Amino acid sequence: MEPLASRIRPQSLDEFVGQEHLVGPGKPLRLAIEQGHVFSFVLWGPPGTGKTTLARIYANGINAEFHELSAVSAGKDDIRKLVDNRTPRLVPRVLFLDEIHRFNKAQQDFLLPFVESGELVLVGATTENPSFEVIPALLSRLRVFVLEEFSDEQMAAVIDRTGSKLDAKAKSWLVEMANGDARQAITMIENTEHLYDTITLETLKETLQSKFLRYDKKGEEHYNVISAFIKSMRASKPDAAMYYLARMLESGEDPKFIARRMVIFASEDVGLAQPTALVVANAVFRAVETIGLPECSHNLAHGVAYLANAPKDRSATEAIGAAMEDAKKFGNLAVPMQIRNAPTKLMKELGYGKKTEDQSEDLMPTKLAGRKYFE
Repeated sequence: MEPLASRIRPQSLDEFVGQEHLVGPGKPLRLAIEQGHVFSFVLWGPPGTGKTTLARIYANGINAEFHELSAVSAGKDDIRKLVDNRTPRLVPRVLFLDEIHRFNKAQQDFLLPFVESGELVLVGATTENPSFEVIPALLSRLRVFVLEEFSDEQMAAVIDRTGSKLDAKAKSWLVEMANGDARQAITMIENTEHLYDTITLETLKETLQSKFLRYDKKGEEHYNVISAFIKSMRASKPDAAMYYLARMLESGEDPKFIARRMVIFASEDVGLAQPTALVVANAVFRAVETIGLPECSHNLAHGVAYLANAPKDRSATEAIGAAMEDAKKFGNLAVPMQIRNAPTKLMKELGYGKKTEDQSEDLMPTKLAGRKYFE
């Protein structure tokens, strides 16, 4: 039987839930679909936020052929077959490439001329930052649309769309568990109905414990294990961190996802206590990127051991967090005159860049004078 997620997939923007900043009235993707604008783009966002659905709606909207490949299993031969087998061009041909970040540089280079010539209209989907994962030559020919996690209200609307009956407690729990991932919520409903016929808070929890979902990389266990991995390094517990690293690798987690979290951890948690941690973490990421599995597991283990054993200092992380709060709260406060740029004579006459004898000034805007972020 066709999966529930496919059966209830929206066929038009009027049925689509969420991503109002892209598909609301007057927004870019809606306008492109309404006007039949043919162009290639990337949909970047968390799992289960409608990337595949939007790609299909776009293809239908421009009356194009739709072909779907996953970069996990596809390669140059699949692209070649798609192009070689084409009939005389009557309509655009949309290639939806899921997890485009899994295509290596050589595969992306091979894809480039077909996108550049318009032979293929590429719609990529990725959970990773395209700036890091898509080669510059290809990225320059793609527009990037950023998708957001579904809000609780939007997730509730997705759940209602399944037609399944859930009481208030079960629905509230499912919304929270799904954490913005519509696919996760729909899969939970489908599996619970298959296992227990009725959906209650108790049967949802029982389903979550089942082996069927336990190792879903996009499910709750994914978030549990990466959280345990980070917290183990933060607590300077290398053995625990190594175990959770092994769990992720064994369950097929993308090693670049792990390495990227390590780069963040190096600055966020180790910070100034051992600045070389960022150098090591970046080196691990580069090694993972160039070597790949299975050998890069040694690079990851090296980095994990180093980061877990390193001293920790979150002062820089806390400082930027506090500074950003003030930036949001107070907006564009005036920069003190003595540190403003003074490229013209008039600006100098007005006091821009004027030196001061008072070395005790903190160079903060007047409203924030004396504010301390870094302790």
